[in-house]
Amino acid sequence: MIDMLLNPYYLQIASFIVINAVLGISIYVTMSTGQLSLGNAGFMSVGAYVSAIATMQAGLPLPISILLGALAAGVTGFFVVIPALRLNGVYLAIATLGFGEVIRVCFNNLEITNGAMGIPAIPNLDSLVAGLVNAIGDYVGELGVRPNQLAALLTFLLLFVIVLMLVWFFVRQNHSRVGRAFAAIKADEQAAEAMGINTTYYKILAFFQGALISGLAGALYAHTTSFIIPADFSYHRAVEILIFAVFGGSELIWGPIFGAVFLTLLPEVLRGAENYRLMIYGMILIGMMVFRPQGIIDRYLIKRLKRLWSRGARNEDQFSRSKMVWKGEGK
Repeated sequence: MIDMLLNPYYLQIASFIVINAVLGISIYVTMSTGQLSLGNAGFMSVGAYVSAIATMQAGLPLPISILLGALAAGVTGFFVVIPALRLNGVYLAIATLGFGEVIRVCFNNLEITNGAMGIPAIPNLDSLVAGLVNAIGDYVGELGVRPNQLAALLTFLLLFVIVLMLVWFFVRQNHSRVGRAFAAIKADEQAAEAMGINTTYYKILAFFQGALISGLAGALYAHTTSFIIPADFSYHRAVEILIFAVFGGSELIWGPIFGAVFLTLLPEVLRGAENYRLMIYGMILIGMMVFRPQGIIDRYLIKRLKRLWSRGARNEDQFSRSKMVWKGEGK
């Protein structure tokens, strides 16, 4: 049982789910101001390559390299959004998609990135938990847990903690002045500006945050797979990130996270039906666009689930009280 749960392959899939959840958060932040960006794959590639080069060629520690990759992507996003502020909707999406392709072509031809051959042998996240593995390896070894299983489990837990911290931060931000400004701009940018909200500042902030989180996901991806090539960050990756929000819903942060989890697991579940996998995948997305265009998760669904939960709690409480009364009458 332990071998099945701690299978390194399953834990690696779980790590990819968490990284895709980070990408889902990145596009949610950008869309929270009504901006449709398809440049997340480009920012992801900046974070991945900067982190890998900083670790391998500059010799920087792994945590600093990851933070540097995220910061480099955020700064890149800042310089991209400045000329793109005049664009909205599909025009902004096309411009950011073009940026992503330009970045990919650059990485495909630069000598420092090893061109189309990519960068192999990138230090893995396992090195961050190597000390803990050595410290407790003997104790968990008695339970039948091998060192590689323990390292994969600790790596997944590290990534999971990062996602929890990001969710906590942006949930708190949504209830702050910044989050209310984001919501106002998304609802009606002209009305928000008329109320005195600096729409330019907040749109740049949202774009910067989205690029920063995408770069963080790219850095984590590079140090999880230990190998990256420019093709990993192509147009298909940008569309995949967008589908996380389209499928799960972009109104709440839980929507893109749910979309990332579901759509990352779906190919693995359908692996037995390999010949029909893409067809089933497409049918699910078409069904979503027809029957639930707002995505799976929205505010109405959350409110309904809360009402059902509170109703169930009240019924359980009434049942417990009636049971106590019944016992008292029996005595």
